[in-house]
Amino acid sequence: MGIVVQKFGGSSVADADRIRNVARAVIKEKKAGNQVVVVVSAMGKTTDHLMKLASEISSNPNKRELDMLLTTGEQVSIAMLAMALQEEGYKAISMNALQIGIITENVHTKARILDVKTDKLKAKLDEGYIVVAAGFQGVTPDGEITTLGRGGSDTSAVAIAAALKADYCDIYTDVDGVYTADPRIVSSASRLDKVLYSEMLELARVGAKVLHPRSVETAKQFDVKLRVRSSFNHSDTGTMVVGEEYMEIYRPVSGVAADLSQVRISVINVPEAPGTAAALFGKLAENNVSVDMIIQTHAINAETNNIDFTVAKSDLNQALELVAEFKKEFHVEDVLINEDISKVSIVGAGMIDRPGIAATMFRALAQAGINIQMISTSEIKISCVIAKSRSEDAVKALHSAFDLDQNEEIAKVYGI
Repeated sequence: MGIVVQKFGGSSVADADRIRNVARAVIKEKKAGNQVVVVVSAMGKTTDHLMKLASEISSNPNKRELDMLLTTGEQVSIAMLAMALQEEGYKAISMNALQIGIITENVHTKARILDVKTDKLKAKLDEGYIVVAAGFQGVTPDGEITTLGRGGSDTSAVAIAAALKADYCDIYTDVDGVYTADPRIVSSASRLDKVLYSEMLELARVGAKVLHPRSVETAKQFDVKLRVRSSFNHSDTGTMVVGEEYMEIYRPVSGVAADLSQVRISVINVPEAPGTAAALFGKLAENNVSVDMIIQTHAINAETNNIDFTVAKSDLNQALELVAEFKKEFHVEDVLINEDISKVSIVGAGMIDRPGIAATMFRALAQAGINIQMISTSEIKISCVIAKSRSEDAVKALHSAFDLDQNEEIAKVYGI
């Protein structure tokens, strides 16, 4: 008998019929002789609805109270799924983060998991229960309710799988695996049979919405066997996320992704002196505002610099408050905002030892008439900031430039 952790997102439990469909997938694993923990998100657009309610009360809701509000969504869905399983004759019990013991740092709205207590989980599994666990939420050591940030249910599932040393963790979504690009944008995108942890992590960070980045980090750290599967085709095993020892890399680029959720902030004429950049980004870090791309260039006046960086739209208001403090403290000339941007990226472990990848990317964008505003690179990723209106054009151009369109060779390799 093995342990299996399954995770179902909001669209998979959007209504009663879909909850019954999820119950069938859970029962299939139980019938196979496994102990099963199911992690679920809030139903459908519940979290968005709760956020809207909060905004009707306050333009800047208190983060502690926001967490108290948002965590109610998962408690509805776990109770509903437990009832559906009970109706089918199975022992099932719903448990929230406090009942399980999902311990997080003391940060509201984007906490990181510190520990997952397994005593209660194991006891219920040994008693024959299917445990239906609330995703997205945690509790601090002193009992405060927290949330893990949007997409945090993926992280909940992987963390529970790691703590239980589960045989595998299946992430069920409304797509049937990981593709070389968003199939809604590139109709010829190929489904990947396997993808490396490192590649999946970068794809998640640069805009692929299949998995949350922190869930992939956790899976890689604890060697959790991770699969991305379809909520609506339970016989399809989807895409396996694996370590390098399980996969032969045969092409430089595995996927293209676009992220339309970022904003560019330009800090103009920053006095050139040791410690100014540290003061700016230190202030942002202390307040849990994550910065993605950064460029610093000399301004026309050689004694000043311009600093450009990108943040998530969800962090924009807080970032601007902190940058305003920095502006006043360091007598900065101006702060500009550009929300009309997209970050388009190519990702692939095979690009490490392949010269010319960046040149091919830049050439493809140039041939499509797309101007590059910012560039960021790592060993397995190259990202460019471009105009938001050209995002889909860029993804299509890059997908074609790196021969990612589905063809016989790719179909053979990936078993499509």
